[in-house]
Amino acid sequence: MSLLLILFFSIIIIILFKNKKPKKFKNENILNFKKKLSSKESNIERIFLRDQEKTSSNPNINIIIGSYEKADNIKRKSNIHRARLSKFSKSMLNGEMIYKDKEEKIFKYIDGKKLYL
Repeated sequence: MSLLLILFFSIIIIILFKNKKPKKFKNENILNFKKKLSSKESNIERIFLRDQEKTSSNPNINIIIGSYEKADNIKRKSNIHRARLSKFSKSMLNGEMIYKDKEEKIFKYIDGKKLYL
């Protein structure tokens, strides 16, 4: 009798598991997109992109390049500085306003005098 009960319950369990289908998403790209949007890394990346856009659109924001920074950060900051010089003909770097004249020469003012770099 106990053998029949065990067999009966095992058949019921097998039938239940066979009928239950795993959830599948229609498109894996949608799933990956949702995961990417909700991840912490993508939120942090968006914050850095907004900060970079703000910095590149205003030449009066100071860009600080220190000797302790990694090469990638130095390259990114120097590219922002060069882009601001090209677009606005001025850019603040390490607390000093640097200008670019019509002849493409780069200079800064020290005590009211132009010092070409």
